[in-house]
Amino acid sequence: MTALSRLLPQTPFKPFSPLQAKSLSLTSIILCLALSLTAMPSHAFLPSADSQGNRLPSLAPLVKQTQAAVVNISVTSTQTVNNPLLNDPFFRRFFNVPKNYSQQRQASSAGSGVIIDAKQGTVITNYHVIKNADEIQIGLSDGRQIEAELVGSDPDVDIAVLRIKAKDLQALPLADSSLLEVGDFAIAIGNPFGLNHTVTTGIVSALERSGLGIEGYENFIQTDASINPGNSGGALINLRGELIGINTAILAPSGGNVGIGFAIPSNMAKHSIEQILQHGEVKRGRLGIYIQALTPALAEAFNTDKDQQGVLITKVEEDSPAADAGLAAEDIIIAIDGKTVKTPQELRNIIGLAKLNSKVEVSFLRNGKEKSKRVKIKSYEPEQTAKQSLPEKLQGASFSQTDKGLQVSQIAPSSPASESGLRVGDLIIEVNHQSISSLADLSQVANTSQLLVRIIRQNAVFYIVVR
Repeated sequence: MTALSRLLPQTPFKPFSPLQAKSLSLTSIILCLALSLTAMPSHAFLPSADSQGNRLPSLAPLVKQTQAAVVNISVTSTQTVNNPLLNDPFFRRFFNVPKNYSQQRQASSAGSGVIIDAKQGTVITNYHVIKNADEIQIGLSDGRQIEAELVGSDPDVDIAVLRIKAKDLQALPLADSSLLEVGDFAIAIGNPFGLNHTVTTGIVSALERSGLGIEGYENFIQTDASINPGNSGGALINLRGELIGINTAILAPSGGNVGIGFAIPSNMAKHSIEQILQHGEVKRGRLGIYIQALTPALAEAFNTDKDQQGVLITKVEEDSPAADAGLAAEDIIIAIDGKTVKTPQELRNIIGLAKLNSKVEVSFLRNGKEKSKRVKIKSYEPEQTAKQSLPEKLQGASFSQTDKGLQVSQIAPSSPASESGLRVGDLIIEVNHQSISSLADLSQVANTSQLLVRIIRQNAVFYIVVR
């Protein structure tokens, strides 16, 4: 027996009394009047008629107008099968298994995407939908299946740009997501569980959600419009039929939707899209500082009000934009271009999404006095993250050198380091039984197929194995 069942009440129908009918008619008039007073174009919430000719509000015209711009994405990729026997040296030697041999298989996955340029055939989706794809197929609402070309991606924001060659496409315009407010209506369109062009509705339940550990740069729109597996990369639109976000993740303790979903704001996605279309990749600048949250205890220790909000600079790298501008350790950043900065994640988002070679006004406290500096956002390779110094298994991690070992300061999403078991803040003190105090030490001992890493994490000392 199928798990699906009808959810309609089984009570017999009773006709309305004249008093009930009059009350219902008055309610309908009030509802229609309220909708007509909202500040939205006439095409956003068009009335339809019931069997008696009464005009009723409906989202059907809006859905018909927009859903063809949302596509199904099918991905074929090659995956390495983790066979425990192949990790056994005795097994490999006994059966003469080649040193670099691994089992592989073809895997398929699916997600959603949004057409944002009909003439150019530009489609955007989540990076995690097309990650490691060998072939990408786009399914249009009219049944056409078209192979897509990957133009470029931004793993840190989880955005990918595809291109297809097809005629008669429909696109969605991008909204200004900075104008969103909590309580605005939101409509999600996608392909959850392979159910093409599923439409769900809700509201924007929160804005600027960060610190979730989902992406490198987080500033999510939170919505209660149902989002499920397969919705990734699909559209979150407003009642004007404009794209306000790209559906990306859900909070799912039970494995399904519980009314908390997250979407990448259109403005954040637009920054990545423009660079990908222009350069094929996203180039980001840095200030060249190490930072931490300003707690009440730290605020008092640095002679500021204990309720002061901001971000504390713990170190400034040499020859960095911050050093050139005169910023220093113990400065407390309180605003960028007049926008208040309360957390390290907010600061990272602002700088990471700023255009290269642009200048930002950094407001900060030094010895209790407010100052400001103009800092030019430049791209440079800091000494701690020189890629040639890192073993392949730890590529994507950034380290700062301490007197006790190497501390993990950053881990890029979807990188080898993100799968290593390391976390930001871990202090590496030994690798393969050798003490570690610099990247040079790490590169010398980390060239084996397996790393035995001894770390300190939150006052606990233990080992992890990195294969």
